[in-house]
Amino acid sequence: MRHLNLIVLFSIVTTLTVVAQQPSPTSADRIVAVVNDQIILKSDIDQGVADYIRQANFNQQNIQFSKELWYSFLESEIDNKVLLEKAEIDSVVISDEDVNQQMDNRVSQLIQQAGSERALEEAFGKSIIQLKADFRDEFREQMTANQVRQIKFNDIKITRPEVKEFFESIPKDSLPTIPEQVSVSHIVKLPKPKTDAKQSSYEFAQSLRDSIVNQGVPLEDLARRHGMDGSAAQGGQLPMMGLNELVSEYSAAAAALQPGQISEVVETEFGFHVIRLDERVGDKIQTSHILIRVDAAQLDDATAIEELNVIRDSLLNNKNLTFSGMAIRNSEDPSTAKSGGKIIDPQTGERLIALNRLDPALYRIVLLMDEVGQISEPKPFNPNNANAGKAYRIVRLDRQIPEHVADFNIDYQRLRNIALQQKQSRVFQEWLQQLREEIYIEYRIPKMENGVGK
Repeated sequence: MRHLNLIVLFSIVTTLTVVAQQPSPTSADRIVAVVNDQIILKSDIDQGVADYIRQANFNQQNIQFSKELWYSFLESEIDNKVLLEKAEIDSVVISDEDVNQQMDNRVSQLIQQAGSERALEEAFGKSIIQLKADFRDEFREQMTANQVRQIKFNDIKITRPEVKEFFESIPKDSLPTIPEQVSVSHIVKLPKPKTDAKQSSYEFAQSLRDSIVNQGVPLEDLARRHGMDGSAAQGGQLPMMGLNELVSEYSAAAAALQPGQISEVVETEFGFHVIRLDERVGDKIQTSHILIRVDAAQLDDATAIEELNVIRDSLLNNKNLTFSGMAIRNSEDPSTAKSGGKIIDPQTGERLIALNRLDPALYRIVLLMDEVGQISEPKPFNPNNANAGKAYRIVRLDRQIPEHVADFNIDYQRLRNIALQQKQSRVFQEWLQQLREEIYIEYRIPKMENGVGK
């Protein structure tokens, strides 16, 4: 039961080692609340508060421990358990596929902040695969509670008159100034490994396999010397994991082995693996492996850039082609290709993004654009994708709105989102309070009321 710490792991990506090791409950630990048959331990709340304060200090925010802060974390955890009970009542289930996809997205954010997969693995002392396995159950729990929230939010609608009422409730002299906004799209190409680089990595992995199979060299020794993921320090050993928790190529190759057998060289999105099956229990397996990655310095950048130049020239010279259509057919960014390359503000979900909220690389591109419809030359960037590494893109300026005082017609979508969020928050809290009255909740410590512990 580590969902508070999970928030720190997957939401606060700057302090990478905060939750690398979770303390086990000691004999002095105690149950502070019960929600139906789910217990909440004091150590869980203590750890969540400590992580929050540590992160605040890291960000140069002076937040001190207080009883009010501790109790706010307790109430948040109770709310989470109540939502999990509601999920069970309503048969809300998160699929393995959805869990894997969301974990991949969050780990991608961690990798981007750490600088590389290897830096992240070194920070935690674990491989990416092992990190995902350690937090899978807690992440599923968090996603389930969030799904219940989202279902309720989706039931809450807002009308144009309600938005108008919200806008008119703002004093005219208090209307905010909306900064310059843009909407942009991009087409992405990922450089492929040069043929000789990929072949070289494969042959090296093959030579390691031969050393194990034909010369009796222990896999553990070779993994420690040559492995390129966080499991190398442990001799390549991964924890017991379900077959569906591993990438398909890896799990298929491992599942075909008998305990002690060594696989052929297996290619996955991470690189080339030599796998040994250590143990099988039902549909779970424990394996050891050596991962050899393709040298990122030997990617074929020139071909990716040339492909983008051809696409750009086609768009500039053929008015029958559209940027969105070319993005759907050619972009290698899975998060935007289906929408025609449209870039969305990840926090607001809006197409219009304040110029000063663009990531630095995109900001520099847009700043040099003179008019709507202009398409940039190919530029490098780091995509938000754990396995992509370096990429190139062309960017189109779709729309541009200068700085202005908030206007109901121009900014309707933004105003609607704010008004809807306020309504959703109010209605959700009322609904959550009703759930609390319907579900058994027992405090094993004095409750906090009006800022005072009873």
